[in-house]
Amino acid sequence: MALLTALQGDYGDAADALRIDGRPLSREDLLGAATAVADRVAGAPALAVLARPSAETVVAVVGGLLAGVPVVPLPPDSGPKERAHILRDSGAVLLAHAAGGPAAQDAAEGVAGGVSLGVAGLPVDLTERSATTYAEPGPDTTGFVLYTSGTTGAPKGAVIRRRAIAADLDALAAAWQWTAEDTLVHGLPLFHVHGLLLGVLGALRTGSRLVHTGRPTPAGYAAAGGSLYFGVPTVWSRLAADPEAAGRLAPARLLVSGSAPLPVPVFEKLAALTGHAPIERYGMTESLITVSTRADGERRPGSVGLPVEGVRTRLVGEDGASVPADGESVGELQVAGPTLFSGYLNRPDADAEAWTADGWFRTGDVAVIGEDGFHRIVGRASVDLIKSGGYRIGAGEVEAALRDHPAVADAAVVGAPDEDLGQAIVAYVIPDGAVTGEQLTAFVAERLSVHKRPRRVVLVPELPRNAMGKVLKKQLLAETGGQ
Repeated sequence: MALLTALQGDYGDAADALRIDGRPLSREDLLGAATAVADRVAGAPALAVLARPSAETVVAVVGGLLAGVPVVPLPPDSGPKERAHILRDSGAVLLAHAAGGPAAQDAAEGVAGGVSLGVAGLPVDLTERSATTYAEPGPDTTGFVLYTSGTTGAPKGAVIRRRAIAADLDALAAAWQWTAEDTLVHGLPLFHVHGLLLGVLGALRTGSRLVHTGRPTPAGYAAAGGSLYFGVPTVWSRLAADPEAAGRLAPARLLVSGSAPLPVPVFEKLAALTGHAPIERYGMTESLITVSTRADGERRPGSVGLPVEGVRTRLVGEDGASVPADGESVGELQVAGPTLFSGYLNRPDADAEAWTADGWFRTGDVAVIGEDGFHRIVGRASVDLIKSGGYRIGAGEVEAALRDHPAVADAAVVGAPDEDLGQAIVAYVIPDGAVTGEQLTAFVAERLSVHKRPRRVVLVPELPRNAMGKVLKKQLLAETGGQ
């Protein structure tokens, strides 16, 4: 079965079946232009794509997939060192980019290394057409090499098979009741799972229309007229702060949030303004999306729901013992199933650390699973599991309590080294009104166990975040004297 079934099936073909940052494309035009790219890249070991939010990016990605060439999305804002590492590590010899403009200049300069990288620029022309027919690559061939954020060293390339992509998109289509009748709207970056694999390939598999807004602004989302919307918490927070724009999403069918926890106050405000309680889901580059609430099920604030079809999950303690699904006990989340990656490119050492002896993937995230199977993600084990005074405390629980305060816009909690406690809870808070650290400490202590109260509260105008809106806690830890 073809991965991109909507390019070959009977789904109809409006002139604007895809609209990318204002540029309309029919599926026929996409297929013709992408096949022209496939003609030029066939046989290459890998195709890097300078993944700006453009129609050229979509055409290049589809062209690589048609030709059976592993696609390596390159973040357009990556620095020279990161670009050079990704291009060298992936073995890409071609870099697809939009013809003309700054992207072409980047390619002409070799993108962080010039001729020494051995990468040739491949300008994408949306008007070019080819009628070549390519056989569908095998399901176990590599579709993408997606590079992780590199927060613990150089980015690692996760090898994603076509079979895993198809399994995940089909599971999400079932969970979200996503069909060809939908119009998907989002403005997310096109170099990661959420924006590219779900937000572009999902539309090309289900047959839904796609509107990519270029940038994920409230005005762009409001004007798109979609039935299915994807966003990260930063996007939904901005929409919740714009009641007029949020109200125009009322005719939609489903709002999906991911990539970071959605603050409960934002969840509740969105529900009030749009009439839709958002869907939340959980996943990683290495696993794709493995857990989600359902379109026809309960949407519980702070919860990412149940494993999608085919996926199994379990919690494991630091001692390797099983952690009970009792709604209270915290453990590392491990997953197994058909959506998982096949390993890190050129990194057998990282593979050995990532997989258990019995074949489960160690996510590095800590979670709580209720007796009803609902999952709540506490955060990363490295920064969100705080060991203070003999207690194991999830940073997410403290953050949620802080966000309940009417004078708190957002909060991030870390564990700072402490000679007495081992780690002390430090909260970084963006205030939304007059409030003191002492008041917030008392507020948390009234709602949670006393040992979970922050020992220090730092009021800040903003929190450092990556492109997906995730708070950069290692940066906050460095400010507190952590590693």
